[in-house]
Amino acid sequence: MLQAIGLTSTPRRNTAPAVDDLTFEAPPGRVTALLGAPGAGKTAALRLMLELDSGRGVAYFRGRPLHRIAHPAREVGVLLGDVPGHPSRTVRGQLRMLCAAAGTSVTRADEMLEVVGLAGLGDQRLGTLSVGMDRRLGLASALLGDPHTLVLDDPAEGLSPRENSWLHGLLRAHAAQGGTVLYATADPKEAARTADRVVTLDVGRLVADQDVTDFARTRLRPRVAVRTPHAARLAAVVSREARAARRSVEVVPEANGRVTVYGSTCAEIGDTAFRHGVPVHQLADEIGDTGPAAPPPGDTEAHRPAADLSELPPPIRARPARGPLRPLRYELRRSLGVRTTTLIMASVLLASAALSVLVARTGGTPLPRALAAWPEVLPLPPAALGAGILGALSFGDEFRYPALAAGRGTVPRRIGLLLAKLTVTAGFALLLATLVVVCGAQCLRLFYGPELITVPANAFALGASWAALTVGCAWAGLLAAGVFRVTGAGIAAVLAVPVLVVPLVQKVFAAPSARSVTGLPGRLRELAWWQLPQEADRWVLAVARMVAQPVGAALALSLSALVCAYLFTSLRGKVRW
Repeated sequence: MLQAIGLTSTPRRNTAPAVDDLTFEAPPGRVTALLGAPGAGKTAALRLMLELDSGRGVAYFRGRPLHRIAHPAREVGVLLGDVPGHPSRTVRGQLRMLCAAAGTSVTRADEMLEVVGLAGLGDQRLGTLSVGMDRRLGLASALLGDPHTLVLDDPAEGLSPRENSWLHGLLRAHAAQGGTVLYATADPKEAARTADRVVTLDVGRLVADQDVTDFARTRLRPRVAVRTPHAARLAAVVSREARAARRSVEVVPEANGRVTVYGSTCAEIGDTAFRHGVPVHQLADEIGDTGPAAPPPGDTEAHRPAADLSELPPPIRARPARGPLRPLRYELRRSLGVRTTTLIMASVLLASAALSVLVARTGGTPLPRALAAWPEVLPLPPAALGAGILGALSFGDEFRYPALAAGRGTVPRRIGLLLAKLTVTAGFALLLATLVVVCGAQCLRLFYGPELITVPANAFALGASWAALTVGCAWAGLLAAGVFRVTGAGIAAVLAVPVLVVPLVQKVFAAPSARSVTGLPGRLRELAWWQLPQEADRWVLAVARMVAQPVGAALALSLSALVCAYLFTSLRGKVRW
């Protein structure tokens, strides 16, 4: 059962709240429609229930608020608006990524494709889906965790009558299995045709909470729509004749010469208009909502004061979506689900191979720089820049195409998700660095012969420095994109290391040094309460020499600043870790 108690949105200054003290229930085993005209507060009410917006009140899903549920995707399936996802990702890839976020088996994706009728479209890109396919995919995303409750915002919008019938048949089947279904709609005919219970809203307030039979009898009834240039005259004569005949007829004048008459027929209205010489431009039978209940005297929409928040239930805090239950698997599927990663790595390999051949041609470039494709004129080698772009995209695309839950905005900065992103980006960076060196060596061997390729004495230290450079650039792009929530900021942070930070570091290291790090391992051994092995001495010195290089010091300084900024923004946003 879904219970909403005292839901009230936070009002803007001198305006009424979008949702005002809304209380209703959606029982299990039944389909409940939240009915209201556009702007009535339906979407705002759903967002309050899901703790996406701040306000007051509480919503219980089988006796627990959403933030008390350990695995929300297994309790509540949500569809608010379009399905968020990268337009280049496939339908199957999107669902498999969401399976990792919900902690369900990957086979659940194919099962849901069968359920919603998209089994043959698993390889279709999200950017090419029609409105009907997008709705089906959204419903599949909501059903991935096999939830008990479905919360849908206008799920039939833009659907054809056939697709509409299929959608509501699926919702009815979910309710028949004991589930709770709540969907918002602005069409009273749709609510009367497809729901078991109808909750009607008007300007944020509850108008009626009825069984569909009572709704159809009291809120829906036949009416006659008349359009005439003499609307006031026709309304007067129809009302006068109804009173004379002692018949219950309600006449509602509307704008643009339209008159709506309840309790009469087209033939009766036509005869009355003919007898009194009133021209009629339109005369038609309709079935429609009788309209919202009249507000109390002096309580109009324009002048209604904001609610007294001190008398409302405890506040609702807008909480971010939880991180994925399987973050590493989620991040791998997110990264490999689009062509961007492959295209960037292929472009880096081609550019690095060409640069390796060109810089080795002059003979003045050292072999390590030729293998890394890093001429003196470039601030960064292509491999480091490509790793930084991959790191920036891992957070930048996340904010553009949030995938953990529909309508929940940006992905939260959870420690599990962050560690998964750091791990995956480091893996891509190391793979890219290795492929660049291998491809560079093969190209040099092909163009200039095998005698050019010799293993230097400090090959291990060079390899560690090369790996640290690429991984550091990847992490710099990742953290900067996470702090500023834009991909461009991550790329700018990577470029800022050699362009801005390195010159500053070089000024510091340009001065003659009167001190040396010689003997550092021994001093560390004296401070430590455990004894470091003798083999660790050269490792400590190697790390110290790497950090002492201008690029290494600049990367270490940049990463330290980005980590501090990342932690500061996360704690400032009161994100639960």
